[in-house]
Amino acid sequence: MNFLAHIYLSGDSPEVRMGNIIGDYVKGNHYNDYPELIRKGVLMHRDIDYFTDSHPIVKKTNHFFIERLHKYSGIITDILYDHFLAIHWNNYSADNFDEYLRGVYHLLKDNYEILPDEMKGFALKCMENNWIKTYASIEGIGRILWMMSQRTTLPDESKYAIEVLRANYQAIDNQFLEYFPHLVSFIEEKYKVPIRKAA
Repeated sequence: MNFLAHIYLSGDSPEVRMGNIIGDYVKGNHYNDYPELIRKGVLMHRDIDYFTDSHPIVKKTNHFFIERLHKYSGIITDILYDHFLAIHWNNYSADNFDEYLRGVYHLLKDNYEILPDEMKGFALKCMENNWIKTYASIEGIGRILWMMSQRTTLPDESKYAIEVLRANYQAIDNQFLEYFPHLVSFIEEKYKVPIRKAA
């Protein structure tokens, strides 16, 4: 999953949330360089990724994009699942979405010095442009995919991905709604995190 889902699944602990945020940037056993709860967040991040990448419902979503994006189709699915988490936020969280994001940005700002160096520039732009909020619109997802293609090895197929999304929007939405409760249950059971679900 991508940024929003990783944060949501961290529960209420700021330290676990920070570990989940930096998880992609902490390689090998370097998670041992951090305090206990941040280590927990990094390991949670890895488990979320593994569970997601190996799940049959997620693979069905990947299939929509695999013709042109091949091994990168899973990255597209990750981003799109964050989109559907954003638009269905009130079904999953007791927190107001805008207030929740402000809390995330404050957390990033307060812990900026512990961010891996290669993440600091991204974090600043994320805070300045409220990038997580843009996940809630199709146009915002298109911009995110294009920006990722400029700074990673992801091919610039953002227009194609959005075309496929629009053509299969309800099917992908249904796949997310079917899949996400499985992921929430997996994380709750393994890590015993208190996730503030919708009433």
